[in-house]
Amino acid sequence: MKLYTHFRSSASFRVRIALNLKGLAYESAPLVLARGEHREAAYRGVNPQELVPALVDEGRVLNQSLAIIEYLEEKFPRPPLLPADALGRARVRSLALLVACEIHPLNNLRVLGYLRSQLAQDEEGITTWYRYWIAEGLAKLEQELSTEQTGRFAHGDSPTVADCCLVPQIFNARRYDCDTSPYPITMRVFDTCMGLEAFARAQPSKQPDAQ
Repeated sequence: MKLYTHFRSSASFRVRIALNLKGLAYESAPLVLARGEHREAAYRGVNPQELVPALVDEGRVLNQSLAIIEYLEEKFPRPPLLPADALGRARVRSLALLVACEIHPLNNLRVLGYLRSQLAQDEEGITTWYRYWIAEGLAKLEQELSTEQTGRFAHGDSPTVADCCLVPQIFNARRYDCDTSPYPITMRVFDTCMGLEAFARAQPSKQPDAQ
């Protein structure tokens, strides 16, 4: 398998975690987003969406992080990243989507670039935007995690797709010096995840393009 990735990309980070949890080897193919390599013709031929990550497996290209993770879950079901019961799977997917669809899109590179270039926001304005939506989203996540279904991890006592999404979002929050103290359950889950080699090895600073 070959993973087109970027060390700071939250979506790529999610997939790296899932690959590591599944114990799957892959070739890393980093793209420099700041230079627009994801928009060049060579990569557009791989992924017309011009986004990372993209995973090539058996000659086929998959894109969108959660679709990739679901593919890995179906093809390599052990260890599972989704619960065995339907209600549990629904909850895990809901938690993952809360991060991937409600928090992350408001703070990704394209949005921040638009704020800067088209709406003439300075760095203070961009940081204010970023911190506001992080706080808004993490407050909702904390509330969702405040149930007995949350165990050592976001759901139960083994990592799931929800944790694959939660951890990169906290890395982003810390990058922008967001206050995470109002979210003790979220941060406890984060710390538990980072105690696992699969999460630690996937973090941005451990990637070849982080140098």
